[in-house]
Amino acid sequence: MTPPSAEVVRRAPKALLHDHLDGGLRPATVVELARDCGYEGLPTTDAAALGTWFRDAADSGSLERYLETFSHTVAVMQTEEQLARVARECTLDLAADGVVYAESRFAPELHIERGLTLPQVVEAVLAGCRAGEAEAAAAGTPIRVRSLLTAMRHAANGREIAELAVAYRDRGVAGFDIAGAEAGFPPTRHLDAFEYLRRENAHFTIHAGEAFGLPSIWEALQWCGADRLGHGVRIVDDVDTGGDAPRLGLLAAYVRDRRIPLEMCPSSNVQTGAAASVAGHPITLLKDLRFRVTVNTDNRLMSGTSMTREMQLLVDEAGWSLEDLRWVTINALKSAFLPFDERLELIDHVVKPGYAALGA
Repeated sequence: MTPPSAEVVRRAPKALLHDHLDGGLRPATVVELARDCGYEGLPTTDAAALGTWFRDAADSGSLERYLETFSHTVAVMQTEEQLARVARECTLDLAADGVVYAESRFAPELHIERGLTLPQVVEAVLAGCRAGEAEAAAAGTPIRVRSLLTAMRHAANGREIAELAVAYRDRGVAGFDIAGAEAGFPPTRHLDAFEYLRRENAHFTIHAGEAFGLPSIWEALQWCGADRLGHGVRIVDDVDTGGDAPRLGLLAAYVRDRRIPLEMCPSSNVQTGAAASVAGHPITLLKDLRFRVTVNTDNRLMSGTSMTREMQLLVDEAGWSLEDLRWVTINALKSAFLPFDERLELIDHVVKPGYAALGA
């Protein structure tokens, strides 16, 4: 099968479930906001050089080192104006990349250093997303963006952030998440938050199976009841590929049988050492085994990436076809924290016709 051209990949409709707001700033915006608010911690004030610095610093092979780069972006996201600008630009950048639906996640507790309340943080981000949606629609690149509120797994604010997600779920917040270093901070530390969310019929995903292995995935699913797995790349540890055909262990079989979505981020996983290369990333094996895999960016600034780039890398290095890209895009929309009829509308009236036109 002839691989899709770069132009076809660029034009393909895309759906994004795992993208961090504080990991996707434009380098020039970081420089401008730092200058305006007096933040002097940047390694350089040249926008191009700063973009390169973020990518190089994130290329350490360590999740902990990767996470340290966020100190600079979070530092310039401490006012309502800063947050709204970043959210608006995020929305416009995704729309320009062909993304028709996105869930952008952020941790409100990281943005209160200059006196904002948690609700003010959320409202500023939501306002920025709505402004970006309006501009994108006017430019002929419509997009829907919903927010996920993240609690940091090393802190003790899970229940409070979960309550915030429920309070704003009819105003643009799609669900809840926990993030941060996995080792030493199991998801069960926030069990009360997850129990509350289930009682409130609310959606949540959990970062699991990225830097830590199968026990993290097992806890996220069987103790906490996650709807989706953030990354989940280490589920491959429960797949035996040594025989004539891959054999699934009990946990891997459960994940596949239950159609639990895997929010997979190839470039990010290579940077943090969770995968050796895009060519060898478990996403291709898991796709072939018909797990519900999705393709995501994670942190566009740190990885110097976009949805188009992630898809193109899979085409170039892992032999993916246009049908593979269509399949994972539909997977993402099936798994979105969006009402069923809205998901179906995007699948039937945007994604399928878009890919049919490209295939023709």
